[in-house]
Amino acid sequence: MAKLLALFALCLLPALSTAVAPFRLKGHVYCDTCRAGFETSATTYLAGAKVKVECRDRSSMNLRYTLEAVTDASGTYEMEVESDHGDQKCECTLVSSPDPECAEPNIGRDRSTVILTRNNGMNQNARYANAMGFLKKTPLAGCTDLVRSYFADDI
Repeated sequence: MAKLLALFALCLLPALSTAVAPFRLKGHVYCDTCRAGFETSATTYLAGAKVKVECRDRSSMNLRYTLEAVTDASGTYEMEVESDHGDQKCECTLVSSPDPECAEPNIGRDRSTVILTRNNGMNQNARYANAMGFLKKTPLAGCTDLVRSYFADDI
């Protein structure tokens, strides 16, 4: 019996040591207060915005994994993704905004592809999604000059 227990332990211990920590997926959600299509110095970050990550089979595009999160006071969300999704296409997407005045998803900035596998040379557990944003219904006063300053002709 002792030999059987030792054999079992010998087989089980290596399997336990190869268990990997989950991925920590992190990102930000913002309100584009100037409707510029990108983050500016007038951008605000949304607390209470809902986001989700979905992983789909690359060939059939069937949904294989989904997880939702809510942003904190700084507009930051974090998710713990339990498994490797190397054969899947994973995207973070906006779900909803807590601000009815800033609830229109900014097309092109409403999703972010994320890599959730270790089979690509990235060994760390932290993964980062690009910032995603909603557009404010009415731009703030002064936005015309602010956006114009990003495209100055002094080259």
